[in-house]
Amino acid sequence: MTIMDAFGIILCVTLYSFVSAQSGVGDGVLSAFRSICGEEGVSLGEAVREQHGKDESVHRCRPPDVVVFPRCVEEVSALAKVCHKHRLPIIPFGTGTGLEGGVGAVKGGVCFSLRNMEQVLDLHPEDFDVTVEPGVTRKALNAYLRDTGLWFPVDPGADASLCGMAATSASGTNAVRYGTMRENVMNLEVVLADGSIVHTAGKGRRPRKTSAGYNLTNLFVGSEGTLGIITKTTLRLYGIPEAMVSAVCSFPSVQAAVDSTVQTLQAGVPIARIEFLDDVMIDACNRFSSLSYPVTPTLFLEFHGSEQSLQEQVKTAEDITQSNGGSDFQWARDTETRNRLWKARHDAWYAALALRPGCKAYSTDVCVPLSRLPQIIVETKEDLIENRLTGPIAGHVGDGNFHCLMVVDPNNPEEMHRVHLFTERLARRALAMDGTCTGEHGVGLGKRALLCEEMGPVGIQVMRSLKDTLDPNNLMNPGKILQREEP
Repeated sequence: MTIMDAFGIILCVTLYSFVSAQSGVGDGVLSAFRSICGEEGVSLGEAVREQHGKDESVHRCRPPDVVVFPRCVEEVSALAKVCHKHRLPIIPFGTGTGLEGGVGAVKGGVCFSLRNMEQVLDLHPEDFDVTVEPGVTRKALNAYLRDTGLWFPVDPGADASLCGMAATSASGTNAVRYGTMRENVMNLEVVLADGSIVHTAGKGRRPRKTSAGYNLTNLFVGSEGTLGIITKTTLRLYGIPEAMVSAVCSFPSVQAAVDSTVQTLQAGVPIARIEFLDDVMIDACNRFSSLSYPVTPTLFLEFHGSEQSLQEQVKTAEDITQSNGGSDFQWARDTETRNRLWKARHDAWYAALALRPGCKAYSTDVCVPLSRLPQIIVETKEDLIENRLTGPIAGHVGDGNFHCLMVVDPNNPEEMHRVHLFTERLARRALAMDGTCTGEHGVGLGKRALLCEEMGPVGIQVMRSLKDTLDPNNLMNPGKILQREEP
């Protein structure tokens, strides 16, 4: 060995030790991680850590100290035991498509990137259920199911991981008919803070219903990684409808559009999707997606069923919309046209961004009882105009859930402050109308104070007690959902 070779080895070791020291994770811990998931399964790289320290939200990047890439639940459990022993925070990471800063490592620690666990494990077509690992996304699952005549309908827009969708209790455009993740998760495999593994409905169990004991499954649905790492989820599946047809209908007012929605649901029409876009949003979608719909409050509708049942559904819905001053339906009957229509709806985020190139977007997420929807939308639009803010509105009107897609210049502190105050007012407006501060995005970092107002002190204390029981050292995704001091 030459002097230069020896110098190179010393330099590499020195740099490695420096990076380890900077990361807050000691060499012994890193060696333990590598012994579990291999050399390639541990990363200290700055770019990798930054990639895993942010989602699609406006919250700043909070990179973890190290990223690990387990390949199975046994490795997740072993890694968690090491973290538990050394009191290292654990942050689960799926696809990074969240909107509330849920993956930021606010206290440093170890990010568990679950992308290598991407198996569809158990498909039971005759029972309408499937079990998947956390690396499986909704689009990947539906591609896998294509030839079975089944599909998984919960569609938040982004191609999110299914276990991540369970962790945030996601929903989307199909929830009015098929429910949210909370209604469609049958069982979960969860690795707890100490590395132990729990099956929330019993190992391997997948009954269509149960009244056995506490509902542990729904305890973890929506827990945002603060109680454990979801490593498997068993999901309900549905038969692909014989026929689907979509339509667009324009209205003279927000009230007319919402009245049509309520009356359609009251008439028992099993509508699959019914989405609201205000005049600003439909104008942005027209420009971005090369459409030509009237620039007025608009509903996008979709009907699922047999050919005969569709005729009945459509006639009832059309009669109701026209009685409320709605336009004739503009139809999207073939698959290509329907896909283009719903792509335009899902591209609303990018359409809003295109209104102000170079700016960033933040989506609000309030949900109110249906009867209060016209009032809150009208008041919200007045608030936007009064405060000179850009915030086109799109919403899952059949659920009372809507989003203001706030387009803001992040380099303008005064505008950022106005947006912050607006979002606080909007959330409190929803709470005053017996609603919630978040319908489907979750609490994350930005809505912890609002959660306290929504739940009240006793509800929050129950949540704290659950957290303290399952994670007494506050290692699981600390700083999210609950505001708390260290024990």
